[in-house]
Amino acid sequence: MPKIPEQVEKILDNALVCSFTCIDGKNRPITHPLLPLYDKTQGKLYFTSSILFSKKLEHIKNNPKVSVLFSNRRHIPNISDEEFHVVLIKGDAVVDETDIHHGWEKLIPLWQRKEPYIMAFIKQRIALPLFWERAVIEVEPRKIYVWEHGDMNRDPILYEVV
Repeated sequence: MPKIPEQVEKILDNALVCSFTCIDGKNRPITHPLLPLYDKTQGKLYFTSSILFSKKLEHIKNNPKVSVLFSNRRHIPNISDEEFHVVLIKGDAVVDETDIHHGWEKLIPLWQRKEPYIMAFIKQRIALPLFWERAVIEVEPRKIYVWEHGDMNRDPILYEVV
């Protein structure tokens, strides 16, 4: 299992939004705001994507190199200003579409920790069935850049994740 620094885990555990960047078919970066779900036991980040918005899924399948940026202090509640750091993760992504109806449900406990109200939406999923047909994006971190206290005028600390 990859070793993620504790100061980074705190950001991953608390962030409600991150900037997820993949590369499109024309070799251009495409960035999406996504809800990051961090599984400490696996040392991996997870995201879900409705198959209605599948372009990013195709981009990832064609080029699994992605980056995930945590840079907006407002999107990371429950941490002090002292604990805030800008974090950039570069990693390899895999798209799992083997069970779009139920495969993503394994992430519900992680999702519910960040958005407790999600259970009310899930209970009503019959109303928006295509929205709830979801692929899982799994990101294995390879390099982590940390700008302590959000100070991007200084060089980041680089962690190689093995």
